[in-house]
Amino acid sequence: MGINLPNHLQHPHSKYSQWKFKLFRVKSMEKAPLPSETQTEIGTSLGISPPTAPNIEADHGGGLASVMKLCLCRICGMVLRKVKGPVHDVHGDLDDASKCVLRKMGCKFTSWPDILLKVFKVDVTEDAESIHPLSFCHRCWLAAIRGGGVCSFTRTKVPEWKPHASHCYLCSPKNPVVRAWKKNGIQREQWVKNITHCQNDHLNTKLIAEKLPADFIISFTCLVCDHLLCDPVQSPCGHLFCRSCIIKFTHVLGPHCPSCNLSCAPDDLTPPAKTFLSTLYSLPLLCPCEGCGEHVQLGLFKAHCLNHEFEPGTNKHSSHFQSYLLTNKGGRPRQHLLSLTRRAQKHRLKDLKNQVKVFADKEEGGDLKSVCLTLFLLALRSGNEHRQADELEAMMQGRGFGLSPAVCLAIRVNTFLSCSQYHKMYRTVKATSGRQIFQPLHTLRAAEKELLPGFHQFEWQPALKNVSESYNVGIINGLSGWTSSLDDSPADTITRRFRYDVALVAALKDLEEDIMEGLRDTGMEDSACTLGFRVMIKECCDGMGDVSEKHGGGPAVPEKAVRFSFTVMSVSIQAEDEQEEVTIFTEPKPNSELSCKPLCLMFVDESDHETLTAVLGPIVAERNAMKESRLILSMGGMPRSFRFHFRGTGYDEKMVREMEGLEASGSTYICTLCDSSRAEAAQNMVLHSITRSHDENLERYEIWRTNPFSESVDELRDRVKGVSAKPFLETQPTLDALHCDIGNATEFYKIFQDEIGEVYKNPNPSREERRSWRAALDKQLRKKMKLKPVMRMNGNYARRLMTMEATEVVCELVPSEERREVLRELMRLYLQMKPVWRATCPAKECPDQLCRYSFNSQRFADLLSATFKYRYNGKITNYLHKTLAHVPEIIERDGSIGAWASEGNESANKLFRRFRKMNARQSKAFELEDVLKHHWLYTSKYLQKFMEAHKDSAKAFQATIDPEEVQDDEDLTPEITGF
Repeated sequence: MGINLPNHLQHPHSKYSQWKFKLFRVKSMEKAPLPSETQTEIGTSLGISPPTAPNIEADHGGGLASVMKLCLCRICGMVLRKVKGPVHDVHGDLDDASKCVLRKMGCKFTSWPDILLKVFKVDVTEDAESIHPLSFCHRCWLAAIRGGGVCSFTRTKVPEWKPHASHCYLCSPKNPVVRAWKKNGIQREQWVKNITHCQNDHLNTKLIAEKLPADFIISFTCLVCDHLLCDPVQSPCGHLFCRSCIIKFTHVLGPHCPSCNLSCAPDDLTPPAKTFLSTLYSLPLLCPCEGCGEHVQLGLFKAHCLNHEFEPGTNKHSSHFQSYLLTNKGGRPRQHLLSLTRRAQKHRLKDLKNQVKVFADKEEGGDLKSVCLTLFLLALRSGNEHRQADELEAMMQGRGFGLSPAVCLAIRVNTFLSCSQYHKMYRTVKATSGRQIFQPLHTLRAAEKELLPGFHQFEWQPALKNVSESYNVGIINGLSGWTSSLDDSPADTITRRFRYDVALVAALKDLEEDIMEGLRDTGMEDSACTLGFRVMIKECCDGMGDVSEKHGGGPAVPEKAVRFSFTVMSVSIQAEDEQEEVTIFTEPKPNSELSCKPLCLMFVDESDHETLTAVLGPIVAERNAMKESRLILSMGGMPRSFRFHFRGTGYDEKMVREMEGLEASGSTYICTLCDSSRAEAAQNMVLHSITRSHDENLERYEIWRTNPFSESVDELRDRVKGVSAKPFLETQPTLDALHCDIGNATEFYKIFQDEIGEVYKNPNPSREERRSWRAALDKQLRKKMKLKPVMRMNGNYARRLMTMEATEVVCELVPSEERREVLRELMRLYLQMKPVWRATCPAKECPDQLCRYSFNSQRFADLLSATFKYRYNGKITNYLHKTLAHVPEIIERDGSIGAWASEGNESANKLFRRFRKMNARQSKAFELEDVLKHHWLYTSKYLQKFMEAHKDSAKAFQATIDPEEVQDDEDLTPEITGF
C-alpha cells in the first residue's frame, strides 16, 4: 500500500476526505434493502461515522475504513498484528502513564503529533485520512519513550504514503487481513450506510413492478448506492449515478469513477439525455402502501404517495415515504452550493434555515448563530479537519486567530509605525496569509478613543472655576483660556494640550486595574472605600532645545519646543475608622518615559518668559482650581472621590528659576532652596537649611515691585534675595537628581583637567595650557574608557565618568602620587553619597549610606576647601552646594529625591522627536496634535500590559522549542534537576 504510486492515481482532494481508508472496491454488491427493511435511523447529509473497534476480529463489518485503520503502522509501515503490544492513536493525547514517563525526562508535550514530529520528524497534522494510517505500533511507541519524546535511537524509516492503487499488496487474496475481512462479510449495505446515507432517500430497485431484464435494470441503477437513479448525472466515461451519491463518493475517496476508476470531478458531471430520463421516469413501480398494490410510473410516484397521506384513516407510517419521492429538477445542471451567489445560496438553504431556526428557538433560546457554528464545528471535527476546527472554535470563544484591536494598537504605538506603514503591513499580512491577523485602521481608531482623554464621564464638587463641566474634551489649543486684554495680541506660537482635569481622569482610569488590585491586596473592603482617595502628581517641564524640521508649512514659529507632563506617583486612601493613610498604588518606575504622560506641547523657547507664562497660565489656573475641589469618578463600578496634590519637582534649575521668578543661575544667590550667596556657600559648604518657598517668593516679588522702604537697587536686591519676577507656578523646593549628577560630573571633569596640569602649583595657566590638558584628558578617556568627547555633558557620559575605574584612568595622567590619592578619596566619598539622592527609596535601598551622608558630605567639603582651595576659594557650583547642604533635609521631608527627578521627562524628549518624525502629519498646524496623541498612547499602562504579555509568550514559546534550556522552576522535580 502506498509504495511509489503513479501520479495520476493521487487524487487532489484527499486532504478534504471525511472518512477512513478505502483499500479496494467491493465487487459483490448486495441490493439495498426495501423501505420496510431499513433501520430506523434518519440519514444525515454528509456526516459519516467510522467504526472504532479495537481489533479486526471484533469489528464484524464495522466498515471498510477499519481495515486500513488497524492494519499498518503510520511510522514504520509494519502490520500492526505482527507487533506485540497495544496500538496507539496518531492524533490522540498522551495517556497518563506515557505523560508521566516523558515528564520525568524533561518533555512537556501533551499530544502524540508533537512527539512524533520531534522524534521521527513526521508531521502527522497534515495527514489525509484517505492515505495515511491512523495508528502506530508499540515498537515505535517504545522508540519515542526511550528518546525522551525529543529524539530517536532507532533507524526507523518512515515510508512515503500514497493514495490506494489496484496493485496494493494488502488487497491480495493471500493477505490474511483481507481474508478475515471477507469472512466478516462487509457488504453493500455497510457501504451504503457509511458513505451515502441514502437508504431513506432513494428508491430500491425491488419496487419495480414488472419482470424486466437484469441488464436493463442495471442501466437505471446508481453505481454507488445500487438504488434507482435519483437526480441522475453522467460522468465523462458514460456511467450514471445519483447526484448526491457521486458527490459524497468523490468527496470521500477522490475524484474518480467508482466503476472504471477514470478521473471524474464533480464539475465534470452532466445530466443524461432527455430520452433516457423519459424512459427512467416511465418505469412502473409497485406502491408499497398496504391495501393499494397499484402500478405507478416513477415520475408520478410522489403525487400518488401524497394522495395516500391525505386519505382519511390512512396509516401514518406511509408519511415517511415522502422522503423517497423524486423531484424532476429540470433546467440547467445543479451547481455546487459554494459556487452560487449569496442570494442563490440563501434560496437553496431556505428550508434548512427554517428548520434550524425552529430548533434554535425551541432548544437554545433563539441563538441561531451558535447552533450554526456548532454544526459547522462538528462537521469539521467528524471530517478530521482539526486545524480549521481549532480556528473556528477559537473564534467562537472570542479569542480568534486575529489579534484584538488593542493589541494591534499596542504594536503600532510601540514600534512607532505611521498610519501608512501599519496599513501596508496589514494588507501584506492579509494577502500572504489569507487571514486578517492585524485589524484595519478604523478599528484601531475606535480602540484609541477609550484610552485618550475625553472618553470617561466625571464630575467635580464643587465645579471648577472657569472650566467647562463637559467631559468629552480632547486635544485643544494650548492658548485656550488665556485671558488677554484688548491691547494684548495672542502669542505667536503653536501649542496643543489636553485639559488638565480630563487628562488626570484618563490617567486614573488607565490605572483602574492596579488601584482595584491594591484595594484587594491591602484587605480593604471594596464597597466601603468610596471617599478619601488621595492622588500625588509629579509635574515636569523642560525645554527640548532645537527641534527644527525642514518640512512643514504654517506660521514661522521658534524652532524650539517645551513639554509639560505629569506622572501619577501614588494613590492612597484613608478609611473612615483608620488614623493612617494606606498606599494602594505606587508607580514602580517613576523616572521612566512610560509613566510620564504628556499634557502640553508648545513651540516656545524656554527663555521666552512672556510666551511661556502665557501658555502655562491656563494650566496653572486649572491646577489651582483642582486643589480646592474633589473629583467624582467611577472606579471599579462605583463612584469614588479623589483629591489631587501636585508637586512641581521635575524641573532643572533653569526652569525653577524661570517659574519662581528668581535671577538666572549665574546670580550671587546660588541656591533655589536657601538664601545663601555664593561666597557664603563656599565658606560654609554643609550647614544650610531650606528657607525658600513659593509663598515667600510671591511676598518678595511684591517688595521688589513696590519697594516700600525706598531702598537702593543693591539694598532692595539683598532684601528679596534674588527674586526679580513674579512666580507663576508653585514648585516644590527640591534637588533634581539627574541634573545634580550632570552638574557634579562636569565639576569633576574640570577638577581632573586641573589636576593633570597641576593648577595648585600654577594658579593662573594660559588658555592654551588648559586646552592641552583637556585634549590629554579626552584622549585618555577615549582610549581607556571608550568615552567620546562631548560638547555638553549628558547623563550617560556623567554616569561613566563618575566611577572609580574612570578615576584610575585619570590618575595615570596625574604626576603626583599624593594628588592621585586625594582624587581617589574624593571619588570614593562621592560614590557613597550618590545612591542617597539617586535611589527611589533610600531608606530601603541604601540605609547605611543615608546614615553616613552627613559625615561623608562634611569630609568631602573639607577636602574641597583644603586640598582644592585654588578652585573653591570664595566660589562653589550650584549643584555641588545642594549636594553637600540640602540632601538629608529633602529626604527627611519627602522620603526620596530620585523618585521625584525629571529623568522621565528628559527621556520623553527623545520620543517627541521620534513621534514627530514617524507619526506626525507634515504640517505644523497638525503635527503637535499627532505627537501628543501618540505619546499619550505610548504611556498607556493598558497597552504596556500587552507588550509585557508578549515578552512572556515569547519566553514560553522558547521553552516549548527547547525544554531543556528554559525550565519552569515550579515544575522541576528532583529527577529532572539531575537531568
